Amino acid sequence: MPSLEPRLGAHPVPGGVAFSVWAPSPPRVELALLTGARAGVHPLRQREGGVWSGLVEGAAAGDRYFFRLAGVDRPDPRSRFQPEGVHGPSEVIDPASFPWTTAPFSPRPLGELPLYELHVGTFSREGSFDGAIPALREIRELGFGAIELLPVAQFPGARNWGYDGVDLYAAQASYGGPAGLARLVDAAHALDLAVVLDVVYNHLGPEGNYLREFGPYFTERHRTSWGPALDLDGPASRPVRDLLLDNALSWIEDFRIDGLRLDAVHAILDQGPTHLLRELTDRIAAFERATGRRVFAIAESDDNDARLIQPPSEGGHGLDAVWSDDFHHALHALLTGERRGYYQDFGRVADLGAALRQGFVFEGQWSSFRGRPHGTLGRGLPTDRFVVFAQNHDQVGNRAHGERLSTLVSPEAERLSLALLFFAPGTPLVFMGEEYGETAPFLYFTSHGDPDLARAVERGRRDEFASFDWAGEVPNPQAPETFEASKLDRSLRERPRHAGLARLTSDLLALRAKLPALRDPVRAHCQVEADEQRRLLLVQRGLGDEKLIALFSFSPEGQCWEGHVPEGRWEPLLDSADARYGGPGASGAPLRGGLSEVRLSPWEARIYGQARR
Repeated sequence: MPSLEPRLGAHPVPGGVAFSVWAPSPPRVELALLTGARAGVHPLRQREGGVWSGLVEGAAAGDRYFFRLAGVDRPDPRSRFQPEGVHGPSEVIDPASFPWTTAPFSPRPLGELPLYELHVGTFSREGSFDGAIPALREIRELGFGAIELLPVAQFPGARNWGYDGVDLYAAQASYGGPAGLARLVDAAHALDLAVVLDVVYNHLGPEGNYLREFGPYFTERHRTSWGPALDLDGPASRPVRDLLLDNALSWIEDFRIDGLRLDAVHAILDQGPTHLLRELTDRIAAFERATGRRVFAIAESDDNDARLIQPPSEGGHGLDAVWSDDFHHALHALLTGERRGYYQDFGRVADLGAALRQGFVFEGQWSSFRGRPHGTLGRGLPTDRFVVFAQNHDQVGNRAHGERLSTLVSPEAERLSLALLFFAPGTPLVFMGEEYGETAPFLYFTSHGDPDLARAVERGRRDEFASFDWAGEVPNPQAPETFEASKLDRSLRERPRHAGLARLTSDLLALRAKLPALRDPVRAHCQVEADEQRRLLLVQRGLGDEKLIALFSFSPEGQCWEGHVPEGRWEPLLDSADARYGGPGASGAPLRGGLSEVRLSPWEARIYGQARR
């Protein structure tokens, strides 16, 4: 075979396909082409650093292949398509052949992009990339600026949240594969919707994970909840780091993904001189400079670690945003009264006030749940670097029965949660169906083919909730009906209660787009007063003539707010009790500066704006 400078994976080149793989462990590596004009076994040349490579003239996109490791066939660690699943052959893909109808896209700043999180498999009846496309226009017309996809890297079977992915470069075959993902992104960009993709760089799934047979991808020096960690800081870690970093750029370059949501970055264990996250933001910044495209990197973290979103000049990793679990926990505890697990640290109106005022509630103080001090100071950082939410896939799906707020709280409290979410400082995110009050659960589901693993998953899920007397029988993750029960019923949008909630969502998003105060990234321009006894919250946003005032009642009874209103006349802009949203009726009364009294119905939110002189 002719020599070439290796680029890992399978890449169509003029006259053939270049194949290359990092595999320092096996003594011999060959290419087994299963289909196409050059089907057969082809030798690969061993190069420096444990790389095996070769050019197969006459091979083409669409050909299926394995890397044969000392006689054992395994999928390509950088496979772009696994049409027969995680154990089957890889398929050569040419990303340059995607028939894009839109020009390369650059989204608006993150703070102007309310996020809509969705799981491809349960978002539509079809459970595919193409099945999601018809709903994109409605999402955009409601006022969302981006969709955020749960992981789509190839996982075992056809039913999974996506966090068991093992082929990081391959878009899930049962969703429609790489061509389907490209069509979804293209359709979103045509509507001025950005696309954020959830990626998992802290572990790989247990089934179909063949990386150990290729080389030392994992290390016992660090362990995670999933076992030995990916080796990101050892002597042989460069190829492992590049697997992840190149993967991030492949989604951005080949599929025109506009942002990455990085799963559980606290479990990315790297003690090297330059953390993987910092190297990733450096590579993204270089890509932005070269192309003029804006690309986001958003972290999910359990650590309340401000360094994630601090700029590199201040010793941070330079990520664009971090998910704000504290905001969710504070809001959920007030709405539901739950105090189990991490909710034991929350439950006061002041906690929610702190989340609005500071970003993190826990900035180093003692956490009863953790039994130690928790968090760092984040209050000086721009508000748009905090993604805030009342629900997401984790907080819904990690409940035993996957209940949404729509089945846990009253319609009044559900409206209140949306009003607070879109008034709060931060980049708001909703979980699919939240905008109209979806009642279907989002359960934990899998479709592992390994019988032992399937039984272990079933048993583990039961054991996880064994001590919860309210749990009842936990749905079997492996059962197809568990997955089917989690699909959205979008026809609910036509029913009065749900139509009212969708109208409220649309009006709130319209206010956010219209009023600069609701996109103001300066934390100091958000002022909060909490009345613990009455369970009331007064929030002021903005500066000068662009100020807004909102009152939020977390009381199940009617309350009277008494306090000082800034000078001027304040006109009502939105009331969650409006009959248009399914409430008993809005008050419509303006506020005047000075001492005032405002009567609020249970679980009511009111937003006021300064009248122009």
